[in-house]
Amino acid sequence: MAQTLDTTSWWQHQLSARPLWMQPLMLFCLYMALIYMPWDIFVKPVAEDQEVWFGYMFTGWAAKATAPLHWIVYAAGAWGFWHMRTWMWPWAALYCAQITIGMMVWMVLYESDAPIYAVGIIGALFAGLTWALHKARPRFVSTAGSRLG
Repeated sequence: MAQTLDTTSWWQHQLSARPLWMQPLMLFCLYMALIYMPWDIFVKPVAEDQEVWFGYMFTGWAAKATAPLHWIVYAAGAWGFWHMRTWMWPWAALYCAQITIGMMVWMVLYESDAPIYAVGIIGALFAGLTWALHKARPRFVSTAGSRLG
């Protein structure tokens, strides 16, 4: 019973370390780093591989060559969000800003059927997330010696 309480309080402590809106970001990074990217790099055939950077899609060997960079980004994001590392600010916001631009460029280049207002809506949603990450600087306070670090 004591072990269960300790485990429960540990999970409660971990989940309270970041705001509720940040939990999905951490979980997304964790999923991408531990499940999707290893599959993408080691299992997915080169002919089917696609990676998007700044809204431009790379395919085949170009995608396979850039996939490890995404893996590093997601692994760093998972670690940084889990431990609320100070270096996550401003990097999380800057990466999210890159995604904001990339999503808008992607829609213009590859989703020609999408109405122009959709570009604005997607841009606004990701810009809002970018702004929230930028304003979250006080949340990223851990140090290497802390329990979260």
